[in-house]
Amino acid sequence: MAEVCADTRPGWDGDPVSAAGEAIALFASPMGIVLVISTLAALRFRSQWGALVVVVLWTGLVTMVTMLDPTGVRDLAQAEGCIGSPTLFIALVAAICVGTILYTMPRETRL
Repeated sequence: MAEVCADTRPGWDGDPVSAAGEAIALFASPMGIVLVISTLAALRFRSQWGALVVVVLWTGLVTMVTMLDPTGVRDLAQAEGCIGSPTLFIALVAAICVGTILYTMPRETRL
C-alpha cells in the first residue's frame, strides 16, 4: 500500500471509513465547524448576504475536497480505506445551501 494514511489520518485504526464517517470527519474539520457556525448565524439573523457568503464558502470547501489534489494522495488514501467517499458530505452541503438560500429569501408582502 501507499502508506499515505500515516500522513492524512494519523489516528486511523485500520477499519475502512464509510461515507458517513467521512462526512462526520469533514464537518468536524476546522473549516467545517466555522462554516456550520456561520450558517447558523446567517439563519439566525436571516441575512441574505450572509447566506450568500456561506454558500460560496461551502462551495469552496467542497471544491477543495473533491478537486484540489494534484498529487493524488486523496485517491491513494481512499484506495487504502482511511478516507471514505465524500458523496454524503457533498449531498448534505448541497441541502444546507439550498435550505439556507430558501430560508433567507425575501418574503412576499401583501397589501
